[in-house]
Amino acid sequence: MANPIQWANALSTCPSLEAAIAEVVDRAQKSLTATPDLGLVFISSAYASEYSRLMALLQKQLSVPVIIGCGGSGIIGMNSQGETQEIEGEPALSLSLAHLPDVQVQAFHIPGDGLPDLDSPPNTWVDLIGVPPQEEPHFILLADPFSAINDLLQGLDFAYPGSSKVGGMTSAGAMGVQSALFCNYKLYREGTVGVALSGNIVLETIVAQGCRPIGQTYQVTACERNIVLELATQDNVEKTSSEIESRRPLEVLRDLLQSLSEEDRQLAQHSLFVGVARDEFKQQLGHGDFLIRNLLGVDPRVGAIAIGDRVRPGQRIQFHLRDARTSEEDLELLLHRYQKDTSGTTEAAGALMFACLGRGKGLYGKPDFDSQLFGRYLSNIQLSGFFCNGEIGPVGGSTFLHGYTSVFGICRAKH
Repeated sequence: MANPIQWANALSTCPSLEAAIAEVVDRAQKSLTATPDLGLVFISSAYASEYSRLMALLQKQLSVPVIIGCGGSGIIGMNSQGETQEIEGEPALSLSLAHLPDVQVQAFHIPGDGLPDLDSPPNTWVDLIGVPPQEEPHFILLADPFSAINDLLQGLDFAYPGSSKVGGMTSAGAMGVQSALFCNYKLYREGTVGVALSGNIVLETIVAQGCRPIGQTYQVTACERNIVLELATQDNVEKTSSEIESRRPLEVLRDLLQSLSEEDRQLAQHSLFVGVARDEFKQQLGHGDFLIRNLLGVDPRVGAIAIGDRVRPGQRIQFHLRDARTSEEDLELLLHRYQKDTSGTTEAAGALMFACLGRGKGLYGKPDFDSQLFGRYLSNIQLSGFFCNGEIGPVGGSTFLHGYTSVFGICRAKH
């Protein structure tokens, strides 16, 4: 089915910012046969000293009513041959232009200290964005790494529960490089910029956390904030609390490591994570049901483990491993599932990719891996994005900040 939405991207690797802007504006505008309603720009931190010039230079050559963007140490876009490229650590500029008929486009900047209290009613979050919940907007969010992004995501989920939210945290190739966020031709150094899209548009998400489960699922029977103190095996959970045999997490972990292959034991020394189940009622947990969090440390004195998120009694967890092969298999499985689930719907028009700095060449040993795998399953879709200091995407109906993840946001018309 044809898509009334038009989406065009152009990527330039010119070392001169002026030349890069001229190239991306020319190519993107030629590819788009209608007036653009939205611009998305991602600029390499190799141009960091020229961040302040970007908006003024773009505004001279480009007429688009709404534009957002940010800086990143790696930039993703379509080269002059129409192939997706991931440019890491070198000058690169990516510009997407979108023609969005029957879509309302609302850009916003939220200062770092401008968030409502988490106990505030939904309307305080709605006032912040300026879009009523009944319009069911979808969000693209770009934030500086020091913003209270988790509070913002919680607030937006509260106010807009059915809305998709994707994005990432700005990144720099070197210490001391300031964040850059762009919104409607202005440069911001902190907070969050974003765009709310409502009307005849769908924003579908793929969140590839790149992990595989090992061992069995356990239930947390005692914990304190992010410290897991006791675990029970799943076959114990139907018993009464007095009958449940809980064990120290460190004991569970030691037994699990002994049961692994030598290859996986080696991997667990540096790539062991904890998956926290998001659905409390789902009996059989499978791929995509866990929110992956870092294993922060262990306390041999009490046999406890610390993880990178709060846990509560009754939650289920499972240990996970991550490596290049697992990341590939994980993304491929999700892309295959997405392709199958969307067969017969309106064609996707454009897509955004928010990839962790820990992926890319460093993980796979070669460039363009995730973006080219995406292109094999979803061809002829204009893809752009950047390498992030944290990726924003949904798992189990709620939105989270992730690490080591590739998040895709795919835009299509509703009808």
